[in-house]
Amino acid sequence: MASIDELKRISSQVRRDIIRMVTGAKSGHPGGSMSSTDFLVALYFNVMDHDPASWTRDSRGQDAFILSAGHLSPLYYSVLARCGYFPVSELGTFRKLGTRLQGHPSVDRDLPGVVQTSGSLGQGLSAAVGVAIGKKMDNDPHLVYVLVGDGECEEGQIWEAAMFASHHKVDNLIAVTDWNRQQIDGNINDVAGVGDLRPKWEAFGWAVLECDGHDFGSILKTCSDAKAACGQGRPVMILMKTVMGEGVDFMAGTNEWHGKAPNQEQCGVALSQLEETLGDY
Repeated sequence: MASIDELKRISSQVRRDIIRMVTGAKSGHPGGSMSSTDFLVALYFNVMDHDPASWTRDSRGQDAFILSAGHLSPLYYSVLARCGYFPVSELGTFRKLGTRLQGHPSVDRDLPGVVQTSGSLGQGLSAAVGVAIGKKMDNDPHLVYVLVGDGECEEGQIWEAAMFASHHKVDNLIAVTDWNRQQIDGNINDVAGVGDLRPKWEAFGWAVLECDGHDFGSILKTCSDAKAACGQGRPVMILMKTVMGEGVDFMAGTNEWHGKAPNQEQCGVALSQLEETLGDY
């Protein structure tokens, strides 16, 4: 289990990986990847019960994670590699022809760590509900985690899954929303008026918690509370307040970098603000 200082060091390296991967590919989604970095690092290095050496796609005997917001793949790949699911050097193949590290996570090339193909927004929560029900049927006491975006919550399928999970008391499921209030076309409230997500999820019968997505103390405490809330008849939603592009000053707080790659000069500026802690690939 990593300490908070260790988690900070890992997050800095993961953000460097994200910047370098997207710059190298000249394509990708750095903004949301960087807003969700601290959470996913905490999840994989401290919270979740998983083992890269014995992992199988059915996640039997381990916690499972599904990235519903599949465009955050640079983050996902970096965390998986830094955890030991596949070589860190493979990050350099991101979005290249024939790579396992496609623009959105895919299972067609058996990439270790990836439970579910994702990228069509709204579908990941439904898949996570299915995995969680499967664990219940197998008497597997482990949990299922899923990360969705706040812009993604404009998708109707999110709420269909929310309704189904609550009705069927899928209480081994912890969902997390990256609530950075930005999407590709602007502020989420200007695009579709998502508004305050807490009463919406509560109205659908979920136990709802909130955390500061850039404070490891808050993340770890909320994840602990979420695990304690499992097994009580309701799925759990963590609303994680974050800043899109967190870690790089010219990317932070704007939707401009939702799906835009830095050029080499911008990459250099970004990397100068992020400490290399584990060694670049």
